Amino acid sequence: MAERLSAREFLALLTDDFTELPHPPRESGPDGPLGWDGYDAARARATERTGETESVVCGTGTVDGTRAVLIAFEFGFLGGSLGQHTGDRLEAAYTHARARRLPVVPLVATGGSRMQEGMLALTQLQRVARQSVLTRDAGLAQIAVLRDPATGGGWATLGAGADVVLALPGAQVGFAGSRVRPADADPAAYTAEAQVAAGSADAVVPPAQLRGTLGRWLRLLTAPSSDPAPVPEPLGATGPPATGWDAVRRARSPERPRARAYLDAYFTHRVALCGDRAGGTDPDGMLCGFGEHEGRTVAYAAQTGTATRPAGYRTAARLIRLADRLGIPVLTLVDTPGAANDAEAERQGVGTAIAELFGVLASVRTPVTTLVIGEGGSGGALALAAPGRTWATPDSYFSVIAPELAAAILKRPPEETEETAAQLRLRPQDLAELGVVRDWP
Repeated sequence: MAERLSAREFLALLTDDFTELPHPPRESGPDGPLGWDGYDAARARATERTGETESVVCGTGTVDGTRAVLIAFEFGFLGGSLGQHTGDRLEAAYTHARARRLPVVPLVATGGSRMQEGMLALTQLQRVARQSVLTRDAGLAQIAVLRDPATGGGWATLGAGADVVLALPGAQVGFAGSRVRPADADPAAYTAEAQVAAGSADAVVPPAQLRGTLGRWLRLLTAPSSDPAPVPEPLGATGPPATGWDAVRRARSPERPRARAYLDAYFTHRVALCGDRAGGTDPDGMLCGFGEHEGRTVAYAAQTGTATRPAGYRTAARLIRLADRLGIPVLTLVDTPGAANDAEAERQGVGTAIAELFGVLASVRTPVTTLVIGEGGSGGALALAAPGRTWATPDSYFSVIAPELAAAILKRPPEETEETAAQLRLRPQDLAELGVVRDWP
């Protein structure tokens, strides 16, 4: 990590017009609520050292064009710890954000709750959690930036509880701080990079890129729209497949355009969500994030042509829930031979993950547009398809099961696979006739 910046130095890294919010009145007896001997003196020394009177600095500022409420922790003030008056400031900041309809950006650098205030300090986490939930229910985005360190309750509420989590390279991140971990704990497990790998944070961003990256996220997440996402133009074959097996061969062709090609053609720019927030990622099977299409924000969840892992389905569910709450339309791209079916996928709850995604798509209010761009393999593909708003490209198919597996189940010889494909009526034009897709371009 580079030299640790103060709260105000970090705010200056992100915005040129930060305006601090008024401080709530401060009331406490000598040496705080517990009468902890020397607590007043420790706070006085912290103020002399940092120039701050509490461990957070809260206010508003414009980040690369978008106004937001910013909450910056001052680690030099008692380790950025949370006490009652920290809670007062945090509550006031969230309340201000809701009143002004502004997103909230916690800039987290804390060691946890303040010991000198005991359980009264720890209960501030419940207070912060409530403010976060109220802000979420108000349809406002929360984007956390993890500085160094981001541990304890500050990580578990303001950090991990945010919609999007960005982190500085090498930042120490984890629920357990460095002094309370097992003696043999691997320090590499408590880093920003490890949290991204585990699906608990979305990206590691160098300080020099942070203003632009955070600004892009804020612009995208503060631009709701009630109109559905337009259907992408097909990038591959244009004519209809002659037979069912022809459709299968087209969809499986290594030359066929995949999700990244579609996303590159559709979006002016985009940012990626990473992970299911439950310890898993599926970077090779599911791409999720937000992008700009024809001047407005569209969320996307796109399969890449491989078997989708449980974490991929959970990440897509996370993405669609967030888009629904923020009023942002969703585009999904279906392309998978099916859900992962190995023993590890079962241990990770693949059936539960698929059920969750089915439920999310059945319940959201924001419009979802689906395009089948390749293989549509059984329920693992259908889980990402919007009911009643699904299209298919000429080089795709959608089937209850792969033709080879259907033939095997029916105890047919391999040479009857092509005939089985025809009987499944899996071509785009068949699907349109059956009413499974709305049309095929």
